[in-house]
Amino acid sequence: MELAYIGLGSNLGEPEAQLRAALDALGALPASQLVQTSSLYSSAPLGPADQPRYVNAVAALRTDLSPLALLDALQHIEQTQGRVRKAERWGPRTLDLDILLFGQQRLDLPRLQVPHYHMHLRAFVLYPLAEIVGEQFLLPDGQRLSALLRACPAGDLQRLPAAGEAR
Repeated sequence: MELAYIGLGSNLGEPEAQLRAALDALGALPASQLVQTSSLYSSAPLGPADQPRYVNAVAALRTDLSPLALLDALQHIEQTQGRVRKAERWGPRTLDLDILLFGQQRLDLPRLQVPHYHMHLRAFVLYPLAEIVGEQFLLPDGQRLSALLRACPAGDLQRLPAAGEAR
Protein backbone atom coordinates (compact mmCIF):
# COMPACT_ATOMS: atom_id res chain seq x y z
CA MET A 1 0.00 0.00 0.00
CA GLU A 2 1.11 3.55 -0.74
CA LEU A 3 0.46 6.56 1.42
CA ALA A 4 -1.08 9.33 -0.67
CA TYR A 5 -1.73 12.88 0.46
CA ILE A 6 -4.84 14.51 -0.96
CA GLY A 7 -5.53 18.24 -1.04
CA LEU A 8 -9.17 19.24 -0.57
CA GLY A 9 -10.73 22.61 -1.34
CA SER A 10 -14.20 24.12 -1.70
CA ASN A 11 -15.73 27.58 -1.83
CA LEU A 12 -19.32 26.84 -2.95
CA GLY A 13 -22.28 25.04 -1.44
CA GLU A 14 -21.35 25.04 2.26
CA PRO A 15 -17.60 24.39 1.88
CA GLU A 16 -17.06 22.83 5.32
CA ALA A 17 -19.87 20.34 4.68
CA GLN A 18 -18.46 19.65 1.18
CA LEU A 19 -15.06 18.77 2.68
CA ARG A 20 -16.56 16.57 5.38
CA ALA A 21 -18.60 14.69 2.75
CA ALA A 22 -15.47 14.31 0.61
CA LEU A 23 -13.55 12.91 3.59
CA ASP A 24 -16.35 10.38 4.14
CA ALA A 25 -16.13 9.42 0.45
CA LEU A 26 -12.33 9.07 0.67
CA GLY A 27 -12.77 6.76 3.64
CA ALA A 28 -15.15 4.60 1.60
CA LEU A 29 -12.84 4.15 -1.42
CA PRO A 30 -12.05 0.51 -2.25
CA ALA A 31 -8.64 -0.84 -1.21
CA SER A 32 -8.04 2.37 0.74
CA GLN A 33 -8.03 3.63 4.31
CA LEU A 34 -8.31 7.25 5.44
CA VAL A 35 -5.44 7.55 7.92
CA GLN A 36 -5.42 11.17 9.04
CA THR A 37 -6.83 14.59 8.20
CA SER A 38 -5.63 18.09 8.92
CA SER A 39 -7.69 20.86 10.42
CA LEU A 40 -9.79 22.91 8.05
CA TYR A 41 -8.24 26.17 6.85
CA SER A 42 -9.68 29.28 5.22
CA SER A 43 -7.78 30.91 2.36
CA ALA A 44 -8.29 33.65 -0.21
CA PRO A 45 -9.05 32.45 -3.76
CA LEU A 46 -6.13 32.24 -6.18
CA GLY A 47 -8.09 33.23 -9.26
CA PRO A 48 -10.77 35.85 -9.75
CA ALA A 49 -11.15 37.92 -6.57
CA ASP A 50 -14.95 38.10 -6.85
CA GLN A 51 -15.49 34.66 -5.34
CA PRO A 52 -15.83 33.37 -1.77
CA ARG A 53 -12.87 32.30 0.35
CA TYR A 54 -11.89 28.65 0.16
CA VAL A 55 -11.95 26.04 2.88
CA ASN A 56 -8.98 23.67 2.53
CA ALA A 57 -7.57 20.56 4.19
CA VAL A 58 -5.15 17.71 3.53
CA ALA A 59 -5.90 14.03 4.06
CA ALA A 60 -3.56 11.04 4.29
CA LEU A 61 -4.92 7.99 2.47
CA ARG A 62 -3.32 4.55 2.49
CA THR A 63 -4.28 2.88 -0.79
CA ASP A 64 -3.68 -0.04 -3.10
CA LEU A 65 -5.12 1.96 -6.00
CA SER A 66 -2.71 3.07 -8.72
CA PRO A 67 -2.15 6.83 -9.03
CA LEU A 68 -4.42 7.05 -12.09
CA ALA A 69 -7.12 4.88 -10.51
CA LEU A 70 -7.00 7.15 -7.47
CA LEU A 71 -7.26 10.22 -9.72
CA ASP A 72 -10.33 8.70 -11.40
CA ALA A 73 -11.87 8.00 -7.98
CA LEU A 74 -11.20 11.57 -6.83
CA GLN A 75 -12.78 13.00 -9.98
CA HIS A 76 -15.82 10.77 -9.42
CA ILE A 77 -16.17 12.15 -5.87
CA GLU A 78 -15.91 15.70 -7.26
CA GLN A 79 -18.64 15.01 -9.82
CA THR A 80 -20.87 13.34 -7.23
CA GLN A 81 -20.62 16.50 -5.12
CA GLY A 82 -21.61 18.77 -8.01
CA ARG A 83 -18.27 19.81 -9.49
CA VAL A 84 -18.61 21.07 -13.04
CA ARG A 85 -15.29 21.40 -14.85
CA LYS A 86 -15.02 24.65 -16.81
CA ALA A 87 -12.31 26.16 -18.97
CA GLU A 88 -11.78 28.88 -16.34
CA ARG A 89 -8.83 28.05 -14.10
CA TRP A 90 -9.04 28.75 -10.39
CA GLY A 91 -12.71 29.63 -10.49
CA PRO A 92 -15.20 28.83 -7.74
CA ARG A 93 -16.04 25.16 -7.20
CA THR A 94 -18.00 22.88 -4.94
CA LEU A 95 -15.03 20.56 -4.53
CA ASP A 96 -11.46 20.22 -5.70
CA LEU A 97 -9.46 17.09 -4.86
CA ASP A 98 -5.78 16.88 -5.83
CA ILE A 99 -3.18 14.17 -5.36
CA LEU A 100 -0.35 16.08 -3.72
CA LEU A 101 1.98 13.17 -3.04
CA PHE A 102 1.81 9.44 -3.78
CA GLY A 103 4.37 7.74 -1.56
CA GLN A 104 7.79 8.88 -2.72
CA GLN A 105 6.83 8.51 -6.38
CA ARG A 106 7.51 11.18 -8.97
CA LEU A 107 5.09 11.09 -11.89
CA ASP A 108 4.86 13.28 -14.97
CA LEU A 109 1.88 11.98 -16.94
CA PRO A 110 -0.50 13.85 -19.24
CA ARG A 111 -3.28 13.62 -16.62
CA LEU A 112 -1.26 13.71 -13.42
CA GLN A 113 1.89 15.26 -12.05
CA VAL A 114 3.11 14.12 -8.62
CA PRO A 115 4.26 15.85 -6.50
CA HIS A 116 1.51 18.30 -7.38
CA TYR A 117 3.13 20.90 -9.62
CA HIS A 118 2.10 23.98 -7.59
CA MET A 119 2.08 22.64 -4.04
CA HIS A 120 5.36 24.38 -3.14
CA LEU A 121 3.69 27.76 -3.82
CA ARG A 122 0.47 27.18 -1.90
CA ALA A 123 0.24 27.91 1.80
CA PHE A 124 -3.22 26.30 1.85
CA VAL A 125 -1.53 23.01 0.91
CA LEU A 126 1.78 23.23 2.80
CA TYR A 127 0.51 24.22 6.24
CA PRO A 128 -2.25 21.57 6.48
CA LEU A 129 0.25 18.99 5.14
CA ALA A 130 2.79 20.01 7.80
CA GLU A 131 0.11 19.62 10.44
CA ILE A 132 -0.18 15.90 9.70
CA VAL A 133 3.36 14.95 8.61
CA GLY A 134 5.56 17.42 10.52
CA GLU A 135 7.93 20.03 9.17
CA GLN A 136 10.86 17.59 8.87
CA PHE A 137 8.96 15.48 6.32
CA LEU A 138 11.16 14.60 3.35
CA LEU A 139 9.61 15.18 -0.08
CA PRO A 140 10.38 12.98 -3.12
CA ASP A 141 12.89 15.55 -4.43
CA GLY A 142 14.86 15.39 -1.17
CA GLN A 143 13.69 18.75 0.21
CA ARG A 144 12.33 19.05 3.70
CA LEU A 145 8.85 20.45 4.08
CA SER A 146 10.30 23.04 6.47
CA ALA A 147 12.23 24.62 3.56
CA LEU A 148 9.03 25.00 1.54
CA LEU A 149 7.23 26.49 4.54
CA ARG A 150 9.98 29.09 5.00
CA ALA A 151 9.66 30.07 1.32
CA CYS A 152 5.83 30.25 1.43
CA PRO A 153 4.49 32.48 4.21
CA ALA A 154 1.08 31.61 5.63
CA GLY A 155 -0.27 35.05 4.65
CA ASP A 156 -4.00 35.22 5.35
CA LEU A 157 -4.36 31.46 5.83
CA GLN A 158 -6.48 30.82 8.91
CA ARG A 159 -7.01 27.54 10.75
CA LEU A 160 -10.73 27.13 11.38
CA PRO A 161 -11.85 26.01 14.82
CA ALA A 162 -12.90 22.38 15.09
CA ALA A 163 -16.45 21.56 16.12
CA GLY A 164 -16.81 22.55 19.75
CA GLU A 165 -13.83 24.95 19.78
CA ALA A 166 -14.41 28.62 20.51
CA ARG A 167 -14.28 30.82 17.43
